[in-house]
Amino acid sequence: MSDTNTEREQLLALRDRIDEIDASIGELISERARCAQKVAEVKSASGSDDVLFYRPEREAQVLRKAMERNQGPLSDEEMARLFREIMSACLALERPIKVAYLGPEGTFTQQAALKHFGASAVAMPFSAIDEVFREVEAGAVNYGVVPVENSTEGVVSHTLDNFMGSNLKICGEVELRVHHNLMVSSVTDVKSISRIYSHGQSLAQCRKWLDAHYPKAERIAVSSNAEAARRLKGEWNAAAIAPERAAELYDLQIVAEKIEDQPDNSTRFLIIGTQDVPASGIDKTSLLIAMRNQPGALHNLLAPFHAHDIDLTRVETRPSRSGVWTYVFFVDFTGHIDDPVIRTTLDEVSSRVSDLKILGSYPKAVL
Repeated sequence: MSDTNTEREQLLALRDRIDEIDASIGELISERARCAQKVAEVKSASGSDDVLFYRPEREAQVLRKAMERNQGPLSDEEMARLFREIMSACLALERPIKVAYLGPEGTFTQQAALKHFGASAVAMPFSAIDEVFREVEAGAVNYGVVPVENSTEGVVSHTLDNFMGSNLKICGEVELRVHHNLMVSSVTDVKSISRIYSHGQSLAQCRKWLDAHYPKAERIAVSSNAEAARRLKGEWNAAAIAPERAAELYDLQIVAEKIEDQPDNSTRFLIIGTQDVPASGIDKTSLLIAMRNQPGALHNLLAPFHAHDIDLTRVETRPSRSGVWTYVFFVDFTGHIDDPVIRTTLDEVSSRVSDLKILGSYPKAVL
């Protein structure tokens, strides 16, 4: 009996301590929020219409510091996610951020938007990537979130094509671990599934699993995973491959989890906006380069990066829309445009190509 009393006393003492800590955390969050309001007042006092309340480089620095200070037992990433939500709520006191993303609700792009901007941002779904670009260009939203690259299926060509005719800047990036789930509606006969809906890339990423479990089912590619989930209502012989959030939104049941063929499957998303982003300390830069078809063209393009020891993270080729140039290259590398070495390198590259467009320098993904 004494052991039971001792255990109860220990639990009560720990709970009292947790209550004390919670009160301190609440006070500090409120103090931070008041500071955020003062920041907004100082910025607004300038009277400028171009006041930037959201600073991508500053947010990246804050998140990195949170991870550096972390001593556990929470993981660095979990600690950063907590700070992300605090910053999102505080920023909403200054001016809520409007974010366009490739919808509908329940897509991985929505997950990426929430991961980057937090739950306090106003996230608005659009049905196509070019619509996201148009909304940002028109000033109807502050930023857009679009997919650009998958670790197993490669580049998202529609996103790259939109950069060719746009003056928008890349302001950030998000990396999202992608898990696919097979889900059905309440009327589905699981034993009689004859068609499976999903986005084309998701079907490709689950090819082996589908071959093993539903080899005879028709695979139907639709505009998004969320659209696949939405279609299931009333279809007794259909299933969908979609993220977990889609099951919650459309009241579906997950019958198989994490069915992607590659366990490290991830997708990279870009944050697009109108601002140039100062250096955060750990940055990337993206370029659009046009050049004529001639012997040694690719070598001439890459040589300055090699000479200045700059890490290229991606080189992607797309056909030119105008037909004037044979090659259009999208290039990502580590570093910021304000770095003198980067400037020198790009000057050398510019002298060797037909056209060079800087799409943006931005913080490397923290989360």
